[in-house]
Parts: sequence; C-alpha cells; structure tokens
Amino acid sequence: METIIIEWLSLAFRWIHIITGIAWIGASFYFNWLLNHLLTADDPKIAGQLWALHAGGFFNVEKRNIEPGKLPEPLHWFKWESYWTWISGFTLLVIVYYFGAEAYLIDPAVLALKPWQAILISLFTLAGAWLVYHFLWTSRFARDNPKAGLIITTLFVLVVSIALTQVFSGRGAFLHVGAMLATWMTGNVFFVIMPAQRQLVKATLEGREQDKQLAADAGARSLHNNYLTLPVLFCMISNHYPATFGSAYNWLILIGLFAVGILVRHYFNVREKQGNLQAAWMLIVSLVLFVGVALLASYPQIKLALSDNAPLTYAQIKPIVDKHCVNCHAAKPTSTLFATAPKGVMFDTEAELKAKAALIVTQVSTKVMPLGNLTQMSEDERNLLVQWAQSQP
Repeated sequence: METIIIEWLSLAFRWIHIITGIAWIGASFYFNWLLNHLLTADDPKIAGQLWALHAGGFFNVEKRNIEPGKLPEPLHWFKWESYWTWISGFTLLVIVYYFGAEAYLIDPAVLALKPWQAILISLFTLAGAWLVYHFLWTSRFARDNPKAGLIITTLFVLVVSIALTQVFSGRGAFLHVGAMLATWMTGNVFFVIMPAQRQLVKATLEGREQDKQLAADAGARSLHNNYLTLPVLFCMISNHYPATFGSAYNWLILIGLFAVGILVRHYFNVREKQGNLQAAWMLIVSLVLFVGVALLASYPQIKLALSDNAPLTYAQIKPIVDKHCVNCHAAKPTSTLFATAPKGVMFDTEAELKAKAALIVTQVSTKVMPLGNLTQMSEDERNLLVQWAQSQP
C-alpha cells in the first residue's frame, strides 16, 4: 500500500511541477523575447513597442514609462508560477529521493551514506549554494564586475557538480545540481525581483523617483534565470538518459550539456540584434559540443561492442538476471520498492530479456541498474550481462 501511495503522490506532484514549470518558463521566455524585439517610439511615455500576430488577431504591445503618482489597473504580477514550480519540485525531491534515498540518492560504490546523512547533505547543498550565489551577486564586486561574477559563478557550479558526483549516485547528483539552480531561480524571484518591483511600485504611487539600482538588480537576476532555464530542464529529464549520469565522467558530461543549453539560449537572445547568420556559430559550436559529449558518454559501450569476446548463452547469464534483475523486473516483483514492474519491463523469460537487450546494455554498463546497486552486482557480472546483451540481434 505504501508503494502505491508514493507512486501516485509522485505522479500528482510531477504533473503539478510540469504544469507550473511550463507556465513559468513560458512567461520568462516571452518577456525576454519582448525585450529583445521592442522598437523605439516617438511618444516619450512609451519606452518600446511592437506589433504581433497571434491566434488570428493583431496585438500592439507597449513598454510604458509610468508617471509618478498612479498605476494602471489591473496590474498583473508573475510570481506564483515560480513559487509553485519550486514547491512542487521540492516535494517531488522529498517523495522520490528522500523516501527512496537508498535506491535513488545513495550509491555505495560512490560513497557509503546512511539515508539521513544523504538528506542532510542535500538540504545543506540547496540552502548553502543559494547563500553563496546570493551573497556574490548582492556584493558591489559582482555589480561592478559582472563578467568576473559570471566566471566565479561558473566555477562554483563546476565545483559543486564534481563534489556531488563524488557523494551521491549519478542520478541523484544530476538532479541536485538542477535543484540547486532551480532554487537560485526561485530565490531570485522571491528575494530580489519581487521586493524590487514592490519598491518600484511604492515609489511610483508615492510620487518619488524610482531607484534605478533596484530595477538593474531585478533585471540582472531575471537574465540569470533566463540562461539557467535550459540547464535546469536537462537535469529534470536526465534520469531518462543513464548514459549521461552513469558515465565515469558524469560531471564533465553535465557541464558540457550545460554549455550546450546556455549557448542555445544565448543564440535565441541575440540573433535578432546580430542576425541569424552572424549568430549561427553558437548553434554550430553547440552541435559539435553535443556530439563530443555523446561520444564521451558512449565510449564504454562502444569499447564493449568492438571487443572480440566469445558469445555467451542465456543459461550463462540467467543466474545473474535472477539474482539482480527479476526481483523488480518481473510479473510479480518481490522487491518492496515496486508493486509492478518498473515501466512494464519484465525479464521472466529469455524472449523478454532479448527484447530489451539494447536497454540492458545502456542501463547495466552505466551502472544505473540494478537500482542503487542494492543487490551488489559485481563488475564481472555486469560485464558478462552486457556482453550477452550486445551479442543479441
């Protein structure tokens, strides 16, 4: 019963997370697109404007210079999309990675941790990383030297990524780097952007001159959020791609794919000003970098595929499957983690095993399976199973 409840709670909050995340990211992308496409206007009250066509209608969008003493009504704010994305995401983190720490967060081959230790490290990482990032970008140094601030931030993300891959399972590490960046994004909204907007609104209503630094700080954090979006999205889906987080070079693969996401985002941000052809080099570099990352992640599988080994029989690998696989992947799982076979994948028969041979190669060679290596599969057993799976037509 507990397994069923956790599974449905996971579904509910994952759905909420996706819905609110789409709303937040969509609004962020749209407003950044607007800022990059606004044209100047003759009216001094209009800071920028554009015409757009959508859903069969023509729209005139204006960025206004509001006179002190009054505000238009109703004035729409965008905040709850961000808040609920983080709330649902953190709840999902608790349901999947805290309650299932032994399976999803801890890998004894990386570091032998007790669940409570892993959870404390997780909480400390999310809170501590936010304080470091926030302190840096509220300092005069980062405000006066934004490029230096970006370099320090990049190095900090690199160090945290390496550290987490030495503490958690690859899957858990990738998820936590994404959760860290997502916490920064929501923290930017809650602690910087929204307070700045409240102060700007208050000054306008009271007829006072607006504090330009508040607007600059809010704009900078909003831009940070814009560039962090694609790296965070990759972390959200990374658990579906074990070749990335299961690699011995997983931290390097993570940073490489972050670079791909940031380059793609930058292309869309500047192409209107630079022109599609002039900015196209970013897409070319992104493609080359992505291919390089894919080759690095796939190297162990390629090496095994090219090795000259005698073919194995099903009888030789069946004891390995019985010991390490069918406790979860069976018509009637004996594991307490699952009420039904995960993703409907079952290995009760030779035919079922052969049908999933390609999946077995990826999951087992990257050490993603057995889940959390709870059954303590040895390297020899792993290599034999992969060797058999690769020989299947």
